[in-house]
Amino acid sequence: MSSPVVRVEIPFHLRTLAQVNGELRLDVPPPVTLRRVVDVLEERYPVLRGTIRDHDTQQRRAFLRFFACQEDISHQSPDDPLPDAVAEGREPLLIVGAIAGG
Repeated sequence: MSSPVVRVEIPFHLRTLAQVNGELRLDVPPPVTLRRVVDVLEERYPVLRGTIRDHDTQQRRAFLRFFACQEDISHQSPDDPLPDAVAEGREPLLIVGAIAGG
């Protein structure tokens, strides 16, 4: 049995750093969780280690947000299963740079 292909969209500056264009497709072993997706992403693109989550604490970087099926999942446990639509590749997981200012 093969792993589900999860679609991931990352911010422009991270795409530039990883030297990729457009949406990423990652084989993520079940259960498909945010932690597993980021683990696979960092394994496939080592240059991204530490850019999405802190090296030591593994906490999400303050100016990044995670969205699944148009819902902000940034404050959910990284070990919660992602929605089926994301886990099955029908919808992308979005990693979005937060906008700050005033």
